[in-house]
Amino acid sequence: MGIGPEWRARRSRTLRVVDGFVIAWAITGAYVLRFGFVTDTAVRGDETTYIGLSVILAIAWWSMLGAWNSRESRILGAGPDEYKRVAAASLWLFGLIAIFSYVLRFDTARGYVGIALPVGLSGLLLARWLFRQHINVDRETGGSTLRLLIVGGPGAIAHLADSLHRARYSGYLPVAGYSPGAPEGFTVEAQSGLEILGRRPDSESILEAIDACAADAVAVSAGVQLHPQILRHLGWELAARNVGLIMAPALTDIAGPRIHTQQVAGLPLIHVTTPSLEGGQRVAKRLFDVVTAGLLVVATLPLMALIALLVKCNDGGPALFRQERVGIEGKQFNMLKFRSMVVDAEQRLSDLREQNEAAGVLFKIKSDPRVTSVGKILRKFSLDELPQLFNVLAGSMSLVGPRPPLPSEVAGYEKDVRRRLMVKPGLTGLWQVSGRSNLSWQDSVRLDLYYVENWSLAGDLLILLKTGRAVIRSTGAY
Repeated sequence: MGIGPEWRARRSRTLRVVDGFVIAWAITGAYVLRFGFVTDTAVRGDETTYIGLSVILAIAWWSMLGAWNSRESRILGAGPDEYKRVAAASLWLFGLIAIFSYVLRFDTARGYVGIALPVGLSGLLLARWLFRQHINVDRETGGSTLRLLIVGGPGAIAHLADSLHRARYSGYLPVAGYSPGAPEGFTVEAQSGLEILGRRPDSESILEAIDACAADAVAVSAGVQLHPQILRHLGWELAARNVGLIMAPALTDIAGPRIHTQQVAGLPLIHVTTPSLEGGQRVAKRLFDVVTAGLLVVATLPLMALIALLVKCNDGGPALFRQERVGIEGKQFNMLKFRSMVVDAEQRLSDLREQNEAAGVLFKIKSDPRVTSVGKILRKFSLDELPQLFNVLAGSMSLVGPRPPLPSEVAGYEKDVRRRLMVKPGLTGLWQVSGRSNLSWQDSVRLDLYYVENWSLAGDLLILLKTGRAVIRSTGAY
């Protein structure tokens, strides 16, 4: 039914070919680099040559990727699972090779393995990334997607549809809704615009709705008024039709590592761990900040000296601008920046309030008349923020965190927004790599709260890597 099964099978077949090519390339290259074109180098006596070992290794590596479900269509194109499974399958394979070589006393050439693993793993990850870009381009035009029927209450349908529309690269396209127990006359969900195909709380009617909209999968969202036995029968019918079943609980902005599923009496109970940044985690983050910021200061010191000279020569004013910001737990500190505005910018702010283009408590103007000619260049590439590395070293900021707010902004915070102050503000963050000044106030808050709730050192590293791309593109920088 639908186009889902067809494109999924086609993508999986393509990945099998791509994986085989990359593995063959890596192993052949490792053999040639280690042994040249000599073919009689033996692993054990003259019985088994490295050519035979290479063939076995290639088949085993290709099979391990399949055993780890790294080509499963559900994870293609979005999220980190695809990369994690490729890495896990590869590392497990070579770990097993090391163990068997030690136990059976095989004299395996370490240079051969030392070349094959990093080259092959890097090639596989690069191939998966390129494949993902191809899928994302296809999804821009509506291809490689699963047509989704959303079953749930009116509010839950709207929320899930909006979330999936924002995450268009995830590969889910909401095409209709089904709202058991909804009032008469509820035929279109107002916020999402989805047509509501039924409201009877039985599996037969839902199956008819699936046929009507040619859905490839059904997402059961929060607030659905269906008896567990009906859901069970619905699952059986969907499996027989090769239609996917997705359960979407009422959890928002919760990262995967915080979610754990436990089977109790046949029920899949979802446990959500409490976010914390205490003890070892806090020490690790601080150590990472100090080491990385110190290296960046050393690397960028000549550039900072040049920028300071240019700012000073531009209008004779001070090179640095100090502004009071609010940090962790509401503590105020002086944030450093290269001055990108005229000297009396703060005094002229009141005259520009009516031109504010930002929402919420933020103040932003795309063509701010107070920005100097040098300041425009500094802002475009975020070079004005380099002195904040010294704030990081001093401990008032972190490399990655929520945007450092002004005291006037904090005064206007609602209760939930104050959770941004649970961690140190960052030189960069999710707001920096997601559009910067182009973000709405609601999106800025949502991203900052997501970071607070789901902090991890791996997440910080990923944000730092994305920051370089965001700075080069200068999207939303003004």
